[in-house]
Amino acid sequence: MTTSPPLSLHPQLQKDCVVVGRMSLSHLLLMKDANYPWFILVPDRKNITEIYQLSPEDQQRLMRESSALAASLAKAYAADKINIAALGNVVPQLHVHHIVRYLHDPAWPEPVWGKLPVKPYTGEQLVAVISRLRNVLANGVTYLV
Repeated sequence: MTTSPPLSLHPQLQKDCVVVGRMSLSHLLLMKDANYPWFILVPDRKNITEIYQLSPEDQQRLMRESSALAASLAKAYAADKINIAALGNVVPQLHVHHIVRYLHDPAWPEPVWGKLPVKPYTGEQLVAVISRLRNVLANGVTYLV
């Protein structure tokens, strides 16, 4: 766990997400869209826009965190597919999306972006999603909510 001050999140990520926790390298965020279980990892490194800009050690750490998150989401949600993407077309700060997908979801097989209006979580739904994640991704995360 780094002892440096926490990274500033891009304003769009602050607006669109809830910071759920902290892993050894990355902040763990939940997209505020109840249409899909949608989590984002944001490495705590300044001025990084691409994975290749991370040190080799941080690249490996991000891959381990991403794989652990994807496996946990697949288990927690019985996913048909986990979409993992680091696009950065709108938000230049390096961030990696992890989206649970189902063959029957409203956007399948298309990407989720812009398919449906954002559906905010209720307080009860937010607690349930975070609790579900805690049950399968217990190690390596310091939860902040």
